[in-house]
Amino acid sequence: MPNERLRAAMAAGGWTYSALADKVEVDPKSIERWVNQGRTPRRATAMLAAETLGEDVHALWPALRQARPVRAVSPELVALYDKRADIPMSTYVDMLTQAREHIDVLVYAAVFLHEAYPQLNDVLRERAADGCAVRIAIGDPDSPRVQQRGEEERFGHGIESRCRLALMHYRALAGVPGIEVRTHATTLYNSIYRADDQALVNAHVWGVNAYGAPVWHLRRSESGRMFDTYAGSFDAVWDTATPVREE
Repeated sequence: MPNERLRAAMAAGGWTYSALADKVEVDPKSIERWVNQGRTPRRATAMLAAETLGEDVHALWPALRQARPVRAVSPELVALYDKRADIPMSTYVDMLTQAREHIDVLVYAAVFLHEAYPQLNDVLRERAADGCAVRIAIGDPDSPRVQQRGEEERFGHGIESRCRLALMHYRALAGVPGIEVRTHATTLYNSIYRADDQALVNAHVWGVNAYGAPVWHLRRSESGRMFDTYAGSFDAVWDTATPVREE
């Protein structure tokens, strides 16, 4: 996927592939691959390039943002992120594209997925065609609980609009074999993004938008229970949700 942020930064400063390559001491073809193929350079080279362009290195290459190391408190805890915005989109994409049996998404809207990765529906269709069961649960914009969540996040009625936008994105998948889309009216304590035995769990914090709240990356373990707790929570909400029909 092209790195449009890098392309824009270079254009704004009048940088050519060759000029930037000379500055950071790499081949111009490397710069071209960074831009057109979304390649991520080595950290030291990326930092020099970002400094040259006057940009934040993590804004240009989110994949260089490292998760906070965690102690082995749980065998299932892979990584801890201070906030959802710290997670590179490649983490979501890699999880989804590698799923073989289950993809579960439980959110209010999470429109950032489609905004940052417009091919998301194509990936979900491909996974379903290969036999992966895909379940998407998004918030019912008319639910008082969803509307209350908007007030608590200081998002106002914006959350209802985002739920409707999410519904617009996912409705195109309604009726696709292997994919189910439903709307729910529950109070969510966490958003859940599950792919087989991995899950990203985004905490919901009163007064904080989801993108600013912590996320823990879990991997199912026979000696742990956290993953199954959240998987069970998804199932409980799913059972209360209303199927979205094709238009």
